[in-house]
Amino acid sequence: MNLPKYILGDNTDYPNAIYVIHTEFPRFVINLEDDEVEWLEEFDKEDEKEIENEMENLIQEATDFYDREVKRYDE
Repeated sequence: MNLPKYILGDNTDYPNAIYVIHTEFPRFVINLEDDEVEWLEEFDKEDEKEIENEMENLIQEATDFYDREVKRYDE
């Protein structure tokens, strides 16, 4: 199965939370309500440095994806 790079998620137990799931390496879930990130990967020291450098870009991509999806719902 081919998954899209980003998927929107929600949960009625957390009505204010908006989740974006990133399905490619490094896999993570971000809660756009508070920008909390849950990584779904184990990183070695080398990966951690690379991820730290890329984290801002990944979060921006996730936010842009959400904005694009919301805009499409409003059309």
